[in-house]
Amino acid sequence: MKPKDAYAVPLEKLKKVCDYENELNFCNTSLDVSPLDVVVGQDRAVKSMEFGLAMNTDGYHIFVVGPSGTGKNQYTKEAVSRVAAGRPVPDDWCYIHNFINKDNPLAVSLPAGQGREFQQDMDKLIAELRTVIRKAFESSDYDLKRDRIFNDFQLKMGELFQIIEQKAREEGFSVKPVAMKFIFIPLLEGRPMQPEEYNKLTDEQRHEITEKRYSLVNKLDKILLEGQLFEKKTSERLFELDREIAFLTAEPSIRALKEKYRHIPLIADYLDKVLTDVADRHAIFKKSEPFSGRSASPARPDENTPPDSHDANPYEASYFTGQEEANAFTRYKVNLFVNNEKQHGAPVVIEANPYYYNLFGKIEYKSQILVMNTDFTMVKPGAVHLANGGYLVLQAKDLLTDPYVWSALKKILKYRQAVVENIGEQYRTVPTLTLRPEPIPLDVKVILIGSPIFYLILSGDEDFRELFKVKVDFDYEMPRNPENLRKYVSIVSSICHEEGLNHFDRSGLAGIIEYGSRLSGDQNKLSTNFGDVREIVYESITWAKRENSEFATMPHVKKALMERKYRFNNLEEKIQEEILSKKIIIDTDGTAVGQVNGLFVIQTGGYSFGLPARITAITHVGRGGVIDIERETEMSGNIHSKGVFTLAGYLGGKLAQDKPLGFTAQITFEQLYEDVEGDSASSSELFAVISSLAGIELKQGIAVTGSVDQRGGIQPIGGVNEKIEGFFDICNATGLTGEQGVMIPSRNIDNLMLKDEVLDAVKNNRFHIYAIDNVDEGIELLSGLPAGELGADGTYPEGSVFYNVDQKLQQYNQALGNSSEEPVWITVEEDPPT
Repeated sequence: MKPKDAYAVPLEKLKKVCDYENELNFCNTSLDVSPLDVVVGQDRAVKSMEFGLAMNTDGYHIFVVGPSGTGKNQYTKEAVSRVAAGRPVPDDWCYIHNFINKDNPLAVSLPAGQGREFQQDMDKLIAELRTVIRKAFESSDYDLKRDRIFNDFQLKMGELFQIIEQKAREEGFSVKPVAMKFIFIPLLEGRPMQPEEYNKLTDEQRHEITEKRYSLVNKLDKILLEGQLFEKKTSERLFELDREIAFLTAEPSIRALKEKYRHIPLIADYLDKVLTDVADRHAIFKKSEPFSGRSASPARPDENTPPDSHDANPYEASYFTGQEEANAFTRYKVNLFVNNEKQHGAPVVIEANPYYYNLFGKIEYKSQILVMNTDFTMVKPGAVHLANGGYLVLQAKDLLTDPYVWSALKKILKYRQAVVENIGEQYRTVPTLTLRPEPIPLDVKVILIGSPIFYLILSGDEDFRELFKVKVDFDYEMPRNPENLRKYVSIVSSICHEEGLNHFDRSGLAGIIEYGSRLSGDQNKLSTNFGDVREIVYESITWAKRENSEFATMPHVKKALMERKYRFNNLEEKIQEEILSKKIIIDTDGTAVGQVNGLFVIQTGGYSFGLPARITAITHVGRGGVIDIERETEMSGNIHSKGVFTLAGYLGGKLAQDKPLGFTAQITFEQLYEDVEGDSASSSELFAVISSLAGIELKQGIAVTGSVDQRGGIQPIGGVNEKIEGFFDICNATGLTGEQGVMIPSRNIDNLMLKDEVLDAVKNNRFHIYAIDNVDEGIELLSGLPAGELGADGTYPEGSVFYNVDQKLQQYNQALGNSSEEPVWITVEEDPPT
């Protein structure tokens, strides 16, 4: 049996102190070191990012994954921007009117900067045409040609009217045109009959006049039809005249613009259609009403006028008012959808709010009575379109907040087309006009940034694995070597330079480096969580300024850490108060059978701290094996349950090779009312069971942490610094006796970065840190007795711990043998039952 001092961890191994006189001899202050402009300690991530940005093959989009604070967001922005600056500027994109199907606007690309120019050229063109076409219609030449057509119409109508008038007189009627009609008035002695004269006629005479009138109308049908046809032909001649004037007037301007954009066939074809459309819709360029010859047109008289005789001219109506659009000239506008005129290199779009319409664009609407109207000028781009030809950076967690975004993003990346379409149109209660803009070819590299949990969620999607083949994995730590120490100092220098803050002297830089190792939980590592490092830098400088110190020093760093802890540890202090007032029972001295102080860590609001927990075990005759009360009451997580089954396996392998293990042991965390997770208390639980079986007392001044394997090895655990300091704070508050300490796995020694108060207590032999490798060493340290080795005769040495355990088990088995029940062997299930 070794003396307990043999297990004590030397003082120099409890914390790796930065020897700044030697390790930081390259500078006196952070001012002496150039600021760092590259990411630190992320060689794997840097190489992966360079590879991903260089790959232009489909499916090689990038997922940047790493813990918060490692600088992955800033590095991604800088790396992508650097690569984008060397790539060509992508084309502009415009939407233009589709003259064949107005609901399907056409997409056209132009070299960067020419989109705005094309838009302005079209605005200037229409403004010019509105002036020159109007003036053409106001010219004397146009009036002469129009009058000639109108005179022909008047002459023809006059001839027809004379024929009608002659035929009417032959039948005894005169003709009077009234309100676009012809009224046939009976003659009396060669003059039109007056109403009172007509009223004096007999019914038979009036009937005879009516019959003659109908007969006359029937005889004149051919003449009336000839007049209507000539009126229609005249309207056609006037329309063709107007169309020809508009066409000839607009053609030179449009031809010049077409020549300018001859290298873009789609625009050249579009301008041809604009010319045709301007000619067809010439009426919107005029101020006066179009011709209507109704006042001179022969029409059917009175009640025999057909219902369609007063309909609008079919050659004029749809061209004059332009009522199919809110603005008759909107169709000639250009929707500058994506404008890259001010872009230098490929675009980099960092979308901070990637809900559906922000990402994929939208079609806006104008509200009118009971309907919503839209047109191609109201098609708006999203981040995907703005990043086309470049890079789109998104936060992975944001994609999962909108149920439509992830599926839509996968779709556009898979088919490499950016489509603008609103969601939920089929659910609208009010009908709306819908547009289907032509899709735009997509060439974009998407970079998702997220923590490991979001990578885990998304990587379960088959499409994700096909699309995001590049993983840029940011590490949370880096080696603590001379090269990285220099980089750490450079980071501090960068922060101070960026914010114009005071700098650090070598002692202050040493404090930051030691904090970096504490964050990583490893003496030989430095944390790459530069978010936390940056905060301590700010806070240390604040305390330096309060003392009017030119540089931040080691005491300022320690002050910042102490004050930071004070702001967060309210809950920790409340629990410590409960322990000190004995409302939570924790013994820090003396001995007890079947009782051990285990250690656990609580995390809350970004702050973690360690606390002791009283673990007790009761053993008695029975067949239940090891019963975990937390598990039985469903307060145990899977990992903790695994730890209990593991220690049961150790007991079976150690004590039940030649006899049944006939006992029942109940273990629990006393006064712990939250769920328990993790296996770091499995060694503590095992020591409590062994103590109860052997009937030996264990030292309560030594707290225990470490998990156990089935062969009795003590395995490393996490949070070792917080656990040690948590128990130390309780012991310090109750009074250090010199017999107190913490027992840890020896494989955790490299993780020790303890605070100065613990180091001072260890230095003065008032507190101790012990390290063990197996259960035997632990039980000897806690009991002060040898554990005992199994002899060739199958027995343990008398006076050893396991001798007492073996004796107790024989008593239990004898008691069970005297009962009517068969003893059972302890079993360990591979998977704990749920």
